[in-house]
Amino acid sequence: MRPVAVVTGAGSGIGRSCALAFFKNGYSVVLAGRDPAHLNQTLVDAGPDAPGLAIPTDVCDPAAVRRLFDQTRDAFGRVDVLLNNAGISGPPCVFDEIPFEKWQAVVSTNLTGAFLCAQEAFRLMKSQSPQGGRIINNGSISAHAPRPNSAPYTATKHALTGLTKSLSLDGRAFNIACSQIDIGNAATPLTEKMKVGIVQANGVVAPEPRMDVEHAASAVLYMAGLPLDANVQFMTIMATRMPYIGRG
Repeated sequence: MRPVAVVTGAGSGIGRSCALAFFKNGYSVVLAGRDPAHLNQTLVDAGPDAPGLAIPTDVCDPAAVRRLFDQTRDAFGRVDVLLNNAGISGPPCVFDEIPFEKWQAVVSTNLTGAFLCAQEAFRLMKSQSPQGGRIINNGSISAHAPRPNSAPYTATKHALTGLTKSLSLDGRAFNIACSQIDIGNAATPLTEKMKVGIVQANGVVAPEPRMDVEHAASAVLYMAGLPLDANVQFMTIMATRMPYIGRG
């Protein structure tokens, strides 16, 4: 019987690469995201025989998230892995000029969305037989060290670490493991600007090294594939020479 993975933000970037890695390694995969066309393209790229389902989902909407997991249960009977990957950042903004709407949008997607998906996955994992599963939260290097002018994104990624710890503790009684992967400078369309140059902590604009996004997908696959009595609690995978160790 194939294990079942739910991947949010599966239409592009890291989420897309992770979803394809799950497909290639024997999982049934439920693809969630806001753009149906991108989700369907991921499903097409997985191949005609890939056991998958594309479900357009706004992770900020409790009803939509509930439908996502209801449809997953109806289609596959259970969920073994949730990759909480959906997230947004927005353009850099000086702290006192951050619009409330921007703050609210980032918090709703990155933190509340992760909470809603984890809660529905937790309920299903708790009730299914055999009981249990794994929740993997996509954190960020910004869960440890901020970039300039990134308060909403950085605050949500720090909060995600607290959510990961709480889920790890509360899930013990139900055979639910939770971990966090912090990914630095994976080569996706969102990080293209790093090749040209982005602002550093000292105000200098400088290019940053990136790594193949497939390395991040391989790391997620490893974490997901462990037996539930073992857990990678936190993992950082990054371009070796990116400015994190010594950032600032």
